[in-house]
Amino acid sequence: MSAPVSNIRPDADQVLVDIADYVADYAIDSAEAWNTARLCLMDTLGCGLEALSYPACTKLLGPIVPGTVVPNGARVPGTQFQLDPVQAAFNIGAMIRWLDFNDTWLAAEWGHPSDNLGGILATADWVSRERLARGQTPLTMRDVLEGMIKAHEIQGCLALENSFNQVGLDHVVLVKVASAAVCARLMGASKEEVVNAVSQAFVDGQSLRTYRHAPNTGSRKSWAAGDATSRAVRLALFSLKGEMGIPSVLTAKTWGFYEVLFKGKPFTFQRRSDNQIYGSYVMEKVLFKISFPAEFHAQTAVECAMTLHGKLAELGKSAADIQRITIRTHAACLRIIDKKGPLANPADRDHCIQYMVAVPLIFGRLTAADYEDDVAADPRIDVLRGKIECAEDPAFTRDYHDPDKRSIANALTVTLNDGSVLDEVVCEYPIGHQRRRAEGIPLLEAKFKTNLARRFPAKQQAAIFALCNDAEKLMATPVNVFTDMWVI
Repeated sequence: MSAPVSNIRPDADQVLVDIADYVADYAIDSAEAWNTARLCLMDTLGCGLEALSYPACTKLLGPIVPGTVVPNGARVPGTQFQLDPVQAAFNIGAMIRWLDFNDTWLAAEWGHPSDNLGGILATADWVSRERLARGQTPLTMRDVLEGMIKAHEIQGCLALENSFNQVGLDHVVLVKVASAAVCARLMGASKEEVVNAVSQAFVDGQSLRTYRHAPNTGSRKSWAAGDATSRAVRLALFSLKGEMGIPSVLTAKTWGFYEVLFKGKPFTFQRRSDNQIYGSYVMEKVLFKISFPAEFHAQTAVECAMTLHGKLAELGKSAADIQRITIRTHAACLRIIDKKGPLANPADRDHCIQYMVAVPLIFGRLTAADYEDDVAADPRIDVLRGKIECAEDPAFTRDYHDPDKRSIANALTVTLNDGSVLDEVVCEYPIGHQRRRAEGIPLLEAKFKTNLARRFPAKQQAAIFALCNDAEKLMATPVNVFTDMWVI
């Protein structure tokens, strides 16, 4: 007869404690992290503005019950919505992610750490308006940027050596965990309450990745992060009301996360030279999508395709003269976006490297509109897709995982119908990589200005850009003042 399970309530799992200690106590002293967070704020909200041009996105926005009025509610940038923080987090999170154009983190697990801004901005705005209603001081945008740095770090460090996709879980579980921790802290949570909120995020039902992969790729991948960050805000609110946590949510025998969802393996972490897990590494090294709204494993392939489009033009050739294309790539690209056969919708197309290479070779561009049905109907795209083959280069895969490189390399070789072969075009680091930050910042700012112009009149555009471009003034600005500037 087996021994009964002990009913002595355990101490909280160390993973939970480490996260709570970090969000409560760690001081961000990296100037690079602060500045990158400011750029990330601009880029992320700009991506959200562009998404407002797409009815498939806007149909999901607003209050759950039309006409609902929320006193002291959080603003949704680019709209007139003022919502409860849970629904505002969903709205902002869905906008941010819709076009697959916000930042990216690639490791054993990949994801988009700026997805957390949905919960962070909604929470900070709501808390600020509640404080003002009580005659208290609101939070400032410094609090938002700090929350972004810490959410990036939590999500990114959990992703470095722990692959959730290989057990069938979607990376938005990490958005939920990071947002729960940071949003609880923004609400004024104690360390114990942060632990409780994070434990609830881990015990929650987790999303399956099936909506990201053939044959089920679909639009849920565009709002999954909004769903995760809004759920995190709800769980944080529960913890602030005194809802108990689940201390051994990860390690509990039989019923814990590790045994049920992670094949019995505990999480592993890379540690810094001071033996700490969390700092500001992820924000410093995060990848921006600057030029192309393409799944990040294809960013360098698109850059190569744009170069080849120019070379073909110089030779008096076009995509019609191509016999075949070989892409040397890394393992993660093969796993996620190497895709043959019919593509059913825009979400399917922006996760197909063959599509993302074919369009720039034909048209000399790749925009969000190029994933829509009218462009996809051009028969030349599928003809060219059928001529593209991918193969792993083990060196590219090694450099992808190397913490000092974190490259996302692709190399394209084009063979023409007459048998001639163009010189291979290789791109290891995309324009949004830390190694190309100086080159990328002017383009990121131009992207932001373009996105502001999609939604606001000139005077409002100029005011928002000027504030975001003045780091000292931005960080001192009350959150509610900042979000009021984004009302249309």
